Amino acid sequence: MAASDARTIVIGIGNPDRGDDAAGRLAARRLAAMLPPAVAVSEHDGEVTSLLAAIENAAAVYLIDACASRAKPGTVHRFDVTTGPLPHETFSLSSHGLGLAEAIELARALGQLPPRCIVYAIEAGSVEPGGAVSPAVLAAIEETSERVRRELLAAASKEGQSDA
Repeated sequence: MAASDARTIVIGIGNPDRGDDAAGRLAARRLAAMLPPAVAVSEHDGEVTSLLAAIENAAAVYLIDACASRAKPGTVHRFDVTTGPLPHETFSLSSHGLGLAEAIELARALGQLPPRCIVYAIEAGSVEPGGAVSPAVLAAIEETSERVRRELLAAASKEGQSDA
């Protein structure tokens, strides 16, 4: 991959019509207004093949999704998936049968996992169709957005120092 092909991507995953499952998409919307134009920010429904296409050739990917690990709703988890797989049981909210954990492992098996791949997972409470996002998850969306923003700025600063 040429250096000019390197890109940083933030993808918010979820279903906006299922309560707290909208967390990833809402975080992406918030981040779109906070990040420089060089960072591509998008929303995604989590379908595996199109998610793999979206991260193809990326230098760094930050994925934000809701999860169900039995922690308190609104808890924010961070996983560096370049070091190991996501806990499969934590990412079982997908309505597609295959979820984020499977997409990451498929990318790994195909040699398409970006060199930097970070997952931020927001613990969901209710994912009932037509439900509203809970206050705890709304607060976690703000926290996650700020954490991703700071992490991206730190990475950009570090890259700038290594170029000097």
